[in-house]
Amino acid sequence: MQLQRYHATSKSLSTTLHARASVNETVAESIAMTLRWKLGVHTPGHDYRVFTTRFVDAENPRDGSIKRFSLIDAVDWVNVIAVTPDERVVLIRQYRPGVDEVVVEIPGGMIDPGEDALTAAKRELLEETGYTATTWHALGVTAPNPAIHCNRLHSFLATGAAATHPQRLEGSEVIDVDTAPLAEVTQMLRDGRIDHALVVVAFGHLAFARATLAIP
Repeated sequence: MQLQRYHATSKSLSTTLHARASVNETVAESIAMTLRWKLGVHTPGHDYRVFTTRFVDAENPRDGSIKRFSLIDAVDWVNVIAVTPDERVVLIRQYRPGVDEVVVEIPGGMIDPGEDALTAAKRELLEETGYTATTWHALGVTAPNPAIHCNRLHSFLATGAAATHPQRLEGSEVIDVDTAPLAEVTQMLRDGRIDHALVVVAFGHLAFARATLAIP
């Protein structure tokens, strides 16, 4: 009898939680409809090889006024947290002119035509570092900057990583490869030695896979 009551209570709780989730989704969709701008004319901008620009006129959902938004179109990107069997993370260093600094990053790049995200991630890891990995896990997909960027970032965890090939750098790429213990990488994220937003978000996905948000 107690077991029957337990199952009945569990089923009732599950039904209640599902109903609440459906209500919350409906409310969220209703709110979103009041915030969504109506897109109008699209005007091409310029082609900068790795991305193009365009402009779109949109109607304010509150007062009907028209605003022109500037957008950046680019192919989707990938990045990879590659970890060796002794739990060292494969890192790269390269110069970034936007901040005029040599930046600590993880391997990554653009998805080529005809590639899926996983294939691109494996290729970028090999080309930039010479490493390959035995096991791959998708960590998550992120909108890099939804205010202006129209693409997505696909982050992966690659375990069993090992240096099996020489680097296959493209064009003018100048990249140094190193490894660091996961504990040290954690400290680098905390103290700002790793501050590339797309790298930080990849490690954020990894952290969320192991724990939940909490106030320190």
